[in-house]
Amino acid sequence: MKQASGLLKLLMPILSAVYGVAVIYMTALPLSGDHSGFGYELLTWLITLVGIALSLYLVHRVEPKVFPSARDFSLKLPPTNVFVGLLLIAPLLLVTEEYLVYGITSLSHTIELEPMTYTTDELQEDLQSSVHAVLLAPILEELCFRQMAISPFRRRRTQIFVCVVMALLFGVLHVRNFPGAFLSAIVYGLVFIWSGSIWCSVALHAGRNLTATLIAVYSWLQLGDIQMTKTPVIILPDMKIVIAGVILAVAGGYLLTRKRNKLS
Repeated sequence: MKQASGLLKLLMPILSAVYGVAVIYMTALPLSGDHSGFGYELLTWLITLVGIALSLYLVHRVEPKVFPSARDFSLKLPPTNVFVGLLLIAPLLLVTEEYLVYGITSLSHTIELEPMTYTTDELQEDLQSSVHAVLLAPILEELCFRQMAISPFRRRRTQIFVCVVMALLFGVLHVRNFPGAFLSAIVYGLVFIWSGSIWCSVALHAGRNLTATLIAVYSWLQLGDIQMTKTPVIILPDMKIVIAGVILAVAGGYLLTRKRNKLS
């Protein structure tokens, strides 16, 4: 029994990724092909909620019985200050990630940037899907690619190694946005390991997706000059967004520090 548990633990990153891809694929089915509209989007939300409920059951009831170390990671919501602080830090994470990906990619070949533009129809479609991207997808993806995969392991070095493996798989899942998704997933995993709470990485993930939606609105309103490239997907916000991200991150860092001091 002990040997079987040890083998299963070694396979958990792969099993979690396969499970995550399968569930995410199911949530995307209503919008596949020529299907579009609020009805299909609503069906995607409902399937995602079912996936979240099943995943929560697995990590709360099943996984701790097989892997006692999984109990070290709590499913309790973090303090409000911590949650809000991470949400405020998320915009700077997105900005830093995009410029870092641009810099690294530029070392291997020339990148041709073009102005980012949004039509009203494109914005409406993005806003419609943003409910799923901000409120539901981060919970499902973090449960599958962080909680299930990392929590069975007790040693910190092993947890970080699994974090990197899951980030690679998470990046592959996002295809053209592999570099950005990989870097973000590394941060999500480290935050999960550091905090011991999946909701902290969910907050960061949701904040990043929300920032991407707000940048789309910013572009549609023509409030600034945003450059982008499609292969790989890179969006370079202008200096106003960069400054706003820094200010929000300082406020978020203050909230995190204040809460930590209060707890200590």
